Amino acid sequence: MTAPAADTRGLARLAFARAALGDAGVTLERASVDAGFRSYWRSVGAPSRIVMDAPPGQEDVRPWLAIRDLLESGGVRVPRVLAREVEAGFLLLEDLGASTLLQVIDEANAEHWFDAALDQLITLQKIAPPAGFPRYDDALLTRELRLFDDWLLGRHFGLELDCALSEPLELVYRRLIDAALAQPQVLVHRDFMPRNLMPLHEGDLAVLDFQDAVTGPIGYDVLSLFKDAFASWPPELVEWGVARYHERATSAGLPVPALAEFRRDVDFIGVQRHLKVLGIFARLKHRDGKPKYLDDAPRFLRYLLDVIPKHRELAPLRPIIEERVLPHIGALPPR
Repeated sequence: MTAPAADTRGLARLAFARAALGDAGVTLERASVDAGFRSYWRSVGAPSRIVMDAPPGQEDVRPWLAIRDLLESGGVRVPRVLAREVEAGFLLLEDLGASTLLQVIDEANAEHWFDAALDQLITLQKIAPPAGFPRYDDALLTRELRLFDDWLLGRHFGLELDCALSEPLELVYRRLIDAALAQPQVLVHRDFMPRNLMPLHEGDLAVLDFQDAVTGPIGYDVLSLFKDAFASWPPELVEWGVARYHERATSAGLPVPALAEFRRDVDFIGVQRHLKVLGIFARLKHRDGKPKYLDDAPRFLRYLLDVIPKHRELAPLRPIIEERVLPHIGALPPR
């Protein structure tokens, strides 16, 4: 937004908050900002509330509201909506606190919090997607993988997608997509990670940022939880987490395959997600003027290089990552 437009938007946001709260003197302070165009503002005073600001033409609150209602009806803990001005792009939400799970989880308490996260994930996955719900289909999986080609390799690194690059990528992409479509299909959050989970006083978690949910591979959200975009966990904790999810999902009647097959599914959908996220981070820098996300690119290269050698079907990707990408990125985080 230009400065005058931002000022106008800020006045409209404040007017909405004051009307919704019935307090002409209330003020707002920034609570957080989204990787997209949404922003969040906390009312100053008691009781504290959150204003979601989704500028029309850039964001639409209606998908968020529809998924919120679907999840709540299925028993998932999501933010409560206290007031809304849908056409203007404003929602008044309960304030779930200032710290996400990313800010409170560590290796000492990780098993406790991951178990709480699995409570919400399994509840979410047991919800039957409604008729016509969007799917993680061949087209969507392909579009996501193309982000790696277009934004990281092409725009960020300036690499030409010649045959030496495009042919092995196409081969691996086809294998990743086929593996994703072959997995049991359930409701998928698409960004189920500690940054989008809010610890509550009773030790439970609330789920945020669910507006892009689709029907898709059962391993996707498990992978997102344990191979986070913003924090890395020891391999043994990740192994524990995948096995713990599998045990609990099996008991809950979810359609998980045998554990060995499920681990492979998680690996393959992880490679698809890691490539996509690298592309998104480059797009955030070059299109949206948000360069900080690329600081986490080495984490995703570590994830890729830890998994690719385990599966011969992914072998064509290894020299691309090691020879064409890694030299541009720098040192990787330790395992």
